[in-house]
Amino acid sequence: MTHAAYIFDLDGTLLDTLPDLVKLTNMVLEQRGWPQRTQQEILSYVGDGGRVLLRRAAPADTPEEQLEEAFAQWQELYPTYGHALTKPYEGIPEALAQLKAQGAKLGVLSNKFDAAVKEVIAHHFPDTFDLARGECAEIPRKPDPRGLRHMIAQLGVSPDQVAYVGDSGTDMQVAVAAGAFPIGVSWGYRPVEELQAAGALQIISTPHALAN
Repeated sequence: MTHAAYIFDLDGTLLDTLPDLVKLTNMVLEQRGWPQRTQQEILSYVGDGGRVLLRRAAPADTPEEQLEEAFAQWQELYPTYGHALTKPYEGIPEALAQLKAQGAKLGVLSNKFDAAVKEVIAHHFPDTFDLARGECAEIPRKPDPRGLRHMIAQLGVSPDQVAYVGDSGTDMQVAVAAGAFPIGVSWGYRPVEELQAAGALQIISTPHALAN
């Protein structure tokens, strides 16, 4: 084991959540009478949290008040429709179990809203992570490093002992800004070139590489 702690992004890193994001987002768009979006369009919108996803998916001239209403509706529907089709990427449960057995501390820091992060982690990875947090008043959206720094402190380690693992340029940027080691994954939603340009010091193609 190279690092004392591993903190992970969620969507596109631990879990393939895209099918549910497509279903849930289009459900909100349809209920509000807005045009539906394709899976490829919604894929291009993910990575910066649900509020930003809805803003990108909504018609361009939508007033801010309506966007906030749409996001509130998205949050309300999430417990029912947010992770019915979601599943861990192949090899992730085994890699996490191995890291935990080796004594590593494990965390999740996502741009998904905090309640959803806790719900989906409890469902898919019970008793696996020491901490799991999403965007909220005290955890600003990545790439702001304050949330990651706070989590590192809570885990009782120093930044240079931590790897942050993610699938987007935003993830690599937050790792660099917080002083953690940025590891990019090639199986996620963003191209490897984006990860490298944002400062990834390692790119892995399988979860197995984390624990070896």
